[in-house]
Amino acid sequence: MKKIVLLIETSREFGRQLLIGIARYSRINGPWSFYKEQIGLKSSIPRLTNWKPDGIIMRNSMIKKELLKLKIPTILALHDSAVPKNMPVVKTDSLAISKLASEHLLEKGFKNFAFCGFDNYEWSNQRKMYFENFINEAGFKTYIYQSAKKKNSDWENEQLHVINWIKELPKPVAIMACNDDRGQHILEVCKLIGVKVPEDVAVIGVDNDPMICEIGDPPLTSIALNVESAGYETAQLLDELLGGVKMKGQQITVSPTHVVQRQSTEILAVNDADVAIAIRYIRENAKNKILVNEIVKITKLGRRALEQRFKKNIHRSIYDEIRRVRVEWISKMLIETDLPISEITSLLNFTDVEHISRYFKKEKGIGLSQFRKNHQPR
Repeated sequence: MKKIVLLIETSREFGRQLLIGIARYSRINGPWSFYKEQIGLKSSIPRLTNWKPDGIIMRNSMIKKELLKLKIPTILALHDSAVPKNMPVVKTDSLAISKLASEHLLEKGFKNFAFCGFDNYEWSNQRKMYFENFINEAGFKTYIYQSAKKKNSDWENEQLHVINWIKELPKPVAIMACNDDRGQHILEVCKLIGVKVPEDVAVIGVDNDPMICEIGDPPLTSIALNVESAGYETAQLLDELLGGVKMKGQQITVSPTHVVQRQSTEILAVNDADVAIAIRYIRENAKNKILVNEIVKITKLGRRALEQRFKKNIHRSIYDEIRRVRVEWISKMLIETDLPISEITSLLNFTDVEHISRYFKKEKGIGLSQFRKNHQPR
């Protein structure tokens, strides 16, 4: 039986989902024996050495250097970017995460955007850079939070810094937080200073950790990641390394699947009443086939005038907005349910599977089955 050291936290959804994926691979292809104790002391090294592990999968650890000296197949899923040469890693797709966050906030009709992260983490800085790029491409400015200059500042001290930053932001503003913890910080600050969420400040986080997102007041919108699938792939790669494949910097990518919207972004920041009415109608009726003329009829405008206002306010045509919302419904059902594609076709009132497949692929660039395979937990 292969002996595997797992130094992965269980206090966060990311770590828990990673472990679930690893355990699933072990049940199918193992069994493996796991050493799961959260180790932080060098005194644990002799005990581990005596256990004679075959491989290691670990997140951040105070004894990373000591573990690497064991010279056995190891995969790192680290917060930082300091990875030894040729070491296999698990990394999040910061570009795709930031793209999804920017799209979600832009579709709400906001004109002011901000990013709040942790300056000392490379993954946070990457998300900041990509988010700012996407917002700039849409023609808007991003206000970036700069951490307090005082080193090792605790949250109580930094909270004052965040309060001043929130107060100075133009309102209404949409904020991407680098993760759910940062999103929760923003929600707490807004509550302390009487800033309304989402009316004045809309917030989206990353990780979709229910323990953090649901405890927020209001609950935090977040980007879900396919961590469980990545955990399965990580165990699969480790199995290959144990079988003789060389460590050569292989990378397992954790990708975003979809936005789980909660109250922190449940708003339309569109000043144009006719556009707001049209968008709301599209979202409330997205399960049905919607025609552009149908949208025009519920407003006081002609088709040309409404099209112009759509492009001015949300940078999309009426048809593009209908397609986008419909495709997001399809995506949600592919990821969150096990319904056959034929049943999803019927529920969303498409004529047949071929029709829904073409419709989806034109928007996402990928087929229905492949999308489900890529994003749904194994």
